[in-house]
Amino acid sequence: MEGPPPQYTAKSIDDYLEHLSKGVFQAGISWRVVDAKWPTIRKAFHGFKVERVARMTDREIDALAKDERVIRSRPKIAAIVHNAGEILEIERDRGFRKHLRSFEDYEDLAKDLKTRFKFVGDSGVYHFLWTVKQPVPDWREWAKAHGKDWGPKTTPRPRIRTKAPAKR
Repeated sequence: MEGPPPQYTAKSIDDYLEHLSKGVFQAGISWRVVDAKWPTIRKAFHGFKVERVARMTDREIDALAKDERVIRSRPKIAAIVHNAGEILEIERDRGFRKHLRSFEDYEDLAKDLKTRFKFVGDSGVYHFLWTVKQPVPDWREWAKAHGKDWGPKTTPRPRIRTKAPAKR
């Protein structure tokens, strides 16, 4: 992915789950793979309807973990089901959008989300909040403060021998 990811206006808690889930699936995988499989992932997760996803059973999770049309990581699939339940609980308690806006400090909100949601770390929280148009710090400052360096690598590559060493 070149440049920042696109931003969206979340119209429902289903939209929040979808954008959070994209970051879950991306952990350790190329964005290109996630984007290529996203239409079938979306279908497999019932359009990210929070109430439906939160009710997914272990049998459904196991079936998805064997389905070649999706990213077959059972822990990630189970995390999305868990995360749907968390979003639903927050929504019923005080409203998910209101919860996101109740924090004055980005780091406090990030800590809360990382505690509640599974398979969501520093980068996942930043990506999620950015894509749903929540206030986030400047990317470069945030990355530096969190020890992230995705800039060009300056370490020279090791040289590869093209000839076998001479026999003694």
